[in-house]
Amino acid sequence: MIDVRLGDHIQMRKAHPCGNDLWEVVRVGTDIGLRCLRCGRVVQMPRSQFNRQAKQVVKPSPPPAPS
Repeated sequence: MIDVRLGDHIQMRKAHPCGNDLWEVVRVGTDIGLRCLRCGRVVQMPRSQFNRQAKQVVKPSPPPAPS
């Protein structure tokens, strides 16, 4: 299981039809929302499918600032 946060850049196992395999996480919950970093398409997928298809976190988002 991959721990993801908003703003993380994820490399997926299969490329998007535009040819890119890098995505930005735009929604976290039961479903994961991803935006293609090349064409801007936004897709949502169940977390179970995301865990199978995600390869690695390429660029983690910065940690939240302490309050």
